[in-house]
Amino acid sequence: MSLEELRTLIARHAGRSTAAVDGLLLSAEYRPTPPQAGIADPVLAVVAQGAKRIVLGDRVYDYGAGQYLVVPLDLPVTGHATEASPKRPLLGAGLALRPAAIASLLLETDGAPPGRPPTPALAVSDASADLVDAFVRMIRLLDRPADIPVLAPMLEREILWRLVTGQQGALVRQIGLADSRVTQVGRALRWIRDHYTEVLRVEDLARMSGMSLSPFHRHFRALTSMTPIQYQKQIRLQEARLRLMSSTEDVATVGFAVGYDSASQFSREYRRRFGLPPGRDATRLRAEPDAAPPDSLTLRC
Repeated sequence: MSLEELRTLIARHAGRSTAAVDGLLLSAEYRPTPPQAGIADPVLAVVAQGAKRIVLGDRVYDYGAGQYLVVPLDLPVTGHATEASPKRPLLGAGLALRPAAIASLLLETDGAPPGRPPTPALAVSDASADLVDAFVRMIRLLDRPADIPVLAPMLEREILWRLVTGQQGALVRQIGLADSRVTQVGRALRWIRDHYTEVLRVEDLARMSGMSLSPFHRHFRALTSMTPIQYQKQIRLQEARLRLMSSTEDVATVGFAVGYDSASQFSREYRRRFGLPPGRDATRLRAEPDAAPPDSLTLRC
């Protein structure tokens, strides 16, 4: 089995529903795309053809055919296809990284000690032949629905095992450990995403993460490339963009709805993030469906 078969399978199934295989994601891009901001959920993303760029804060990650990206946390990133054409589209496959599944695997194995996660959180590596092979067999299940209930969970575990025992094993193991820095910071990220309109108290976030204030600040910035306040701002602006695209609410109403007290501050920060004032950006997004932001960047990683 090879990368060529992975390309063939992704090309055949991209654009169709993959819901039958829980956590599996497939995508195809037929031209380079403009940078698009969104929230990347925890995911393993493998590129079979073409190339992709992901930006987190001031850090840039390029990955192409035969490489994979690990996203361990809910992170605000900007991503775009850098190599894609009608003849050679960007073809990618992904698998949602579920902490419970990783924790279960770790409990049943005698893997190496988890070690410290790399800094920053995102990581790119070459995909092993075994990892590619496991993805090929998982995507094949889309043609064999009767096999999915039995084989899909087994293949998910195999893929996770290839990650845990691979180059990014230390990072992946952190996702499944309740007391790891990745998991502790992840609790704060989830709270911010669920309560992004509320006033943020960093002391409270540190407490719920099980850390004192100084280590919390240090680990949060190392893993997200931003402060908690900056992270909340990214969540607010992304939510505002989705609302502007899908509703008829005016700019000021949307700004207040996502937690801003000042319409002028909202417009200023929105333009800095997305390159256009909110009203003009909303008009563009409604007129150009292909430019619309997704609810999550997971599928596009």
